[in-house]
Amino acid sequence: MKTPHVLVAGAGPVGLVSALVLGAAGIRVTVVEEANDLNIDLRASTFHPPTLDMLSRYGLTDALIPQGLVARFTQQRDRKDGLIAEFDMDTLKDDTNFPFRLQCEQWKLTHLIRAKLAQMPDVQVMFETQVEAVSQTADAVSTTLKTHGETHQLQTDYLIGADGASSAVRKSLGIAFEGYTYPERFLVISTAFEYADHLPHLSYVNYCSDPQEWCVLLRVPTLWRVLFPTKLEESDAEVMGDASVQKRLQELLPQPKPYETSHRTLYKVHQRVAATFRQHRVFLAGDAAHINNPLGGMGMNGGVHDAFNLCEKLLSVLQGSERPEALDRYERQRRTIAIEYINANTARNKKEIEERDPQLRKKTHDELRAIANDPISTRNYLRKTSMIDALRRAEAIL
Repeated sequence: MKTPHVLVAGAGPVGLVSALVLGAAGIRVTVVEEANDLNIDLRASTFHPPTLDMLSRYGLTDALIPQGLVARFTQQRDRKDGLIAEFDMDTLKDDTNFPFRLQCEQWKLTHLIRAKLAQMPDVQVMFETQVEAVSQTADAVSTTLKTHGETHQLQTDYLIGADGASSAVRKSLGIAFEGYTYPERFLVISTAFEYADHLPHLSYVNYCSDPQEWCVLLRVPTLWRVLFPTKLEESDAEVMGDASVQKRLQELLPQPKPYETSHRTLYKVHQRVAATFRQHRVFLAGDAAHINNPLGGMGMNGGVHDAFNLCEKLLSVLQGSERPEALDRYERQRRTIAIEYINANTARNKKEIEERDPQLRKKTHDELRAIANDPISTRNYLRKTSMIDALRRAEAIL
C-alpha cells in the first residue's frame, strides 16, 4: 500500500503547521513556496492561548516562549484620556495551559517548524516553486508547478492551499473571495523607542481608540509596533515619508528628538471569506481562505486553527478511521468560524476603536470598564477575544 502524499502550497505558519501535523504522523508531504526562503518580516506577532495549547503538542510553545514576551495583560485605552480598562488573562487559567498572549514574531515559529521538518525524511520543502494550475480526478490532485523556471507536474492525494491572500490555488479553482476592502490603508511603524517609559502602566498589547486617528501599540521583544489608519487623500509616498511618519508619532507622544524607525509597512486591509474551503480533494486554509483586519490578532491564529482542524481530519481519513465524508466538517466548522467569529469580531473591533459619536464612545468605554471590574464578565470577554469560544463553537458543528 503506497504512502499517502499531500501537497501543501505555502510555507508560512499555516502551511508549515499543516506539514508538521501530517509529517509527524508519517504522511508524505511536499511543501512548495514561491519565495526563495522563509519570510523574516514583522507580520503577525500575537499568539493566543489556544494556539499555544495546540503548538505545545509538538514542543513548539516551550521553544517560542523564551523568544517572545509573555503578555498577561491587554489594555483598551483612549488616546487623550489614557487607560479605559485592563484585562488580566490569568483569568483564563482554567481554560488553557497558557493564560497569556505571547508577543513573538511569526517567523520564529516557521523557523522552529522547518528544523523539525528537516528531521522527517518523508517531508520535502521546495522554495522558488509556484503553483501554476490545479486539476483533479476522483482519486488524485494534479498540480502544475514551476521551479526555477522549469514546469513539472506533481500528483498527490490531497492539496492544501495555504498560499496567502492572493492564493494561486484558490484562483486556479475559480473560488470566489467574497467580502470587501477597507478604503483606508494601515501603516505599521516599528521603533525601538521605549513607550513604557513615558506612558504609565502600559501593557504589551494596547488598543487606543480615537475619533480622529486611533492606533494600536504592540510590543515585540526588540521593538514597539505602532499601527495607524491612513487618510484616503494621502499617497503611498506621503504616508511612508519621514515627514508623515514623524507627524503621526509626535502627535501620539511628543518628543524633543525625531523618532528612529526600523521598519515601515503600508498595506490594504480586507474582510473576505472564500466561497468554499473545500473543492473535492483540495482545501483552503489561513489567508487563502479568509482574511481580516488585524485588530484582535485573529488572522494568523485563525489560520493555525484551520491547519490543526483540517489535518486532524485528513489523518483520520488517510489512516482509515473515518470515511472521506468526514472532511466536509472542515468546511462547515472553519468557514462558519471565519464568518461568525473572526470577521465579525475584527470588523466590530475596528468600528468601536474608530467610533466618532461621543455617546456611543462613552457607552463602549463604560461597558469595557464594567467587564474589567467583574471576574466572570472578564473571563467571558477573554474567552471570546482569545478565540477559545470560537474553537468550542467549531467543535460543536457536526
